[in-house]
Amino acid sequence: QVRLVESGGGLVQAGGSLRLSCVASERTFNIYNMAWFRQAPGKEREFVARISPTSSTTDYADSMKGRFSISRDNAKNTVYLQMNSLKPEDAAVYYCAAGDFRPLLSVRYYRVPTNYAYWGQGTQVTVSS
Repeated sequence: QVRLVESGGGLVQAGGSLRLSCVASERTFNIYNMAWFRQAPGKEREFVARISPTSSTTDYADSMKGRFSISRDNAKNTVYLQMNSLKPEDAAVYYCAAGDFRPLLSVRYYRVPTNYAYWGQGTQVTVSS
């Protein structure tokens, strides 16, 4: 069982930045594909970004490219999401997720929430206009 704990959310003005962190309890953190998803009220959970175990591969939803950056520090069992140029529409609860890494699977596979076995409790991001 992997326990994930997110932090770093808060209130920021449009155009501002936040850095989210997610710490994993599992010492084998470095075998997992890690991702960030978000969910706004009344909407489905949405893929934000993901990173492979060795950081060799990253992927972003189109609306986040160029503004968000995902990274990980396996020595600290931590994955980060740097969010810049935030917009009001980025407001949501942001969730960290861990799942199996399988090199031959498609990019689309890793964008599906049900393909992740472990989830954090979420951290709220609010963006004021």
